[in-house]
Amino acid sequence: MIFRKKRAYGYALMISFAGAFFTTGFTVANAWDDLDIGNYLVSQFETSDFIDQNYVDPKDVKLEFPEKKKNLIYLYLESTEVTFADQKSGGAFRENVIPELTSIALENEDFSGEDDKLNGGYAMPGATWTMGALFAQTSGLPLKISIDKNAMDSQSSFFPEIVTLGDILHKEGYNQEFLLGSVGYFGGRKLYFKSHGNYEIKDYSYWKNQHKFDPSYWVNWGFEDKKLYEYAKEELTKLSKKPEPFNLTLLTVDTHFPDGYVCEICQDKFDDQYANVYNCASRQVKEFVDWCKTQDWFDDTTIVISGDHPTMDHDFCNNVPMEYERTVYTAYINSKAETEIKERRDYTTFDDFPTTLAAMGVKIEGDRLGLGTNLFSGERTLSEKYGREFEKGELEKKSKLMIKFGQIDKNAAFESKEAKELKEKEKKAKIEAETKNASTN
Repeated sequence: MIFRKKRAYGYALMISFAGAFFTTGFTVANAWDDLDIGNYLVSQFETSDFIDQNYVDPKDVKLEFPEKKKNLIYLYLESTEVTFADQKSGGAFRENVIPELTSIALENEDFSGEDDKLNGGYAMPGATWTMGALFAQTSGLPLKISIDKNAMDSQSSFFPEIVTLGDILHKEGYNQEFLLGSVGYFGGRKLYFKSHGNYEIKDYSYWKNQHKFDPSYWVNWGFEDKKLYEYAKEELTKLSKKPEPFNLTLLTVDTHFPDGYVCEICQDKFDDQYANVYNCASRQVKEFVDWCKTQDWFDDTTIVISGDHPTMDHDFCNNVPMEYERTVYTAYINSKAETEIKERRDYTTFDDFPTTLAAMGVKIEGDRLGLGTNLFSGERTLSEKYGREFEKGELEKKSKLMIKFGQIDKNAAFESKEAKELKEKEKKAKIEAETKNASTN
């Protein structure tokens, strides 16, 4: 009976939120998708042991690295989906906005089997914004926290008990760097990569202090991706001369919503600005990969290219059919592993964690880490085992294991700009509704 009352209260809250969004000009569909309000409110009164039962702790898994360890370049592409390719290639657009990225995935590995259509990882709850996505792909876990999703930089630790990709490579002697054109502390990105792998963080502030550009220079979220790729090439040249293997992780930002950032090399091929920015991003990735192929260290290097999460720009996907399943762009280049299953895989971004290690030639006992499955193996993913919708539903609920892992200090937390803006909109909507009711009465 108590549960029923709580659930009823949850639905009442949902209705009040819906009313607020109607009065502020949002559509309920967009609000629900952006904030997942309906599922969130109901799920907060339910607890699931799905993560507890299916989590494979890397501490308990034997990992065998090859005698000659492979380098890693991990490229996160902001808000990049398979969706933006043409329908013939497995996307949802009439015209392919990302032709170079399409070719890269089809020519390498995206786990589409013998299908000639792109395949990508599904972004589960807890992995649908940048920090959540970075966390998911390197730990195999959703970023389920009891504070605002971008408030992790208020914490003194970032899930200190878990073992991540960065931790594993650090233990194996890798030199690790995280390069980005925005500020590293936002969302806890710097805290995460420093505490899990001791990465060198080279963000907007770092490059400014290196006098790479005028101190007053600031566009979009910091500086454009064109500069990031230039700096990455410089770093790779330096890292390749060291005796230890390296892991260079990059995070782009030009394709962040709304509409992306138009840089000096963007072309005007499409009527839509966002399409032109994605098209430019696609060309830049190809140029970067082509450059890597000319380097002496390329044969000893695995490259993973992945979108971080689906775009939050709804207008750009207005014509995407409701039944189309939007997935994150994925491509593995120069893998040492070969796929055991030649069929199209159903997978999530959690699976990138063990799959990346396998691509580097690491033998993984049981072929599972975190909630992820090595996609090169014959082991089924959790989505294939339980069904994607069931998995999604369970991940939306509370998890005692994630609460234990998180060690969140709520007193130290703060609200992000997005959360504050939402509260202001709700407050404004409430006042407008009360004013309207008063005038009609």
